[in-house]
Amino acid sequence: MPIIPVTDLNHPGVEIFSGLTEAQLRNRLNPAESIFIAESPKVIRVALAAGYEPLALLCESRHISGDAADIIDPRPELPVYTGSRELLASLTGYTLTRGVLCAMRRPQQPSAAEVCRGTRRVVVIDGVVDTTNIGAIFRAAAALGIDAVLLTPTSCDPFNRRSIRVSMGTVFVMPWAWIDSPSDMKALGFTTAAMALKDDSVSLDDPALNACQRLAIIMGTEGDGLADSVISDADFTVRIPMSRGVDSLNVASAAAVAFWQLRCK
Repeated sequence: MPIIPVTDLNHPGVEIFSGLTEAQLRNRLNPAESIFIAESPKVIRVALAAGYEPLALLCESRHISGDAADIIDPRPELPVYTGSRELLASLTGYTLTRGVLCAMRRPQQPSAAEVCRGTRRVVVIDGVVDTTNIGAIFRAAAALGIDAVLLTPTSCDPFNRRSIRVSMGTVFVMPWAWIDSPSDMKALGFTTAAMALKDDSVSLDDPALNACQRLAIIMGTEGDGLADSVISDADFTVRIPMSRGVDSLNVASAAAVAFWQLRCK
């Protein structure tokens, strides 16, 4: 295997781990060259099992024969850049949580129609920009019976490094796609439910919601929630009943509650 010791921050080949922004990693001009970074052996294993192609590995020396051995050993052609914990922290800008990063090729993204084929419960993420929330929503969707995830262009990229890590790799197993607007879901055959606190909101436990054959649950941005135009266009406006004067939940927490209640039983 090509083990490549890294002794300084300008070593050729490591720029994909340190010198490129998330936008540069996601090369819109040439999708064939687009990559993403997965962090921690557990998350990398999920990506590999899902068929993603590894391009290079960056890890602390001790992980070559330790936590990352089962990733490295079967791939003798995979470049493995290695160095001290302190050097890698200087290189990446932070201390590696699990000591291992893997650059992987970003696949061609399927269309919303492809992702939604045969599905009954999906979530639409509209304007959610916090990477932690994106990852947490994906993890909840995978765990709680959601069939697919759709995101509008104003939302954070699920293949952002932190989103991947927070999702525990579920971004690699959940079908997902970009859509222009939540209203696109109606043309795909879905009843739409906008999660919002409005006077005319129905309760999340309203039987009419679970009776929907195909339901798209729309979650809005962390600060202002969904735009009025999105809410007015939805078939239902839905609120989560709450206690003790609490009027709202974090978007990822609210999504998990909605997924559980509205799952197909």
